[in-house]
Amino acid sequence: MIMKMKKLIKNTPMKHTVKIPVIAMASFLTVFTSCSDDDDSNSNETYLSEAETPETIQTYITTHFGDNSIVETEKETENDLVSYDVRLSDNTSLEFNSDMDIVDIDGASKLPDTVLPEAIREYASTNYPNNFITDWELELNHQQVELDNDVELEFEMNGDFIRVDND
Repeated sequence: MIMKMKKLIKNTPMKHTVKIPVIAMASFLTVFTSCSDDDDSNSNETYLSEAETPETIQTYITTHFGDNSIVETEKETENDLVSYDVRLSDNTSLEFNSDMDIVDIDGASKLPDTVLPEAIREYASTNYPNNFITDWELELNHQQVELDNDVELEFEMNGDFIRVDND
């Protein structure tokens, strides 16, 4: 068997050995460019004006972020589920799910107390008195906040502390 392979290699013209790596590279590039995340045919994004932003979202923003205006609202439809990403004038980003519930707030400064559960606010102010919460996220079975010092804290849905997230 080894002798046959040596003979095959020895008798293969040089032009064929150059083609093999070229074909392999072309195949590699084709596979990975066709698997791009941007190729999601089940996703549709639309930008809305402030007036087109759903009233529920506008009310939430007026209630909790009254000093800010909506800069941009992106409506994303993916697999028949709609979500909204809203950017405010102070660069705070808000994400609302298909039920118009807030699920993510990314701020550049201290988040308003009114958007945070009381138990989470109390834990953060007691254990991190020199810091403040800049981000909040509702996960499947827990809540997560990030402080201005980049420390991430995880909480149960009822607000009980779980752990510091070092990931």
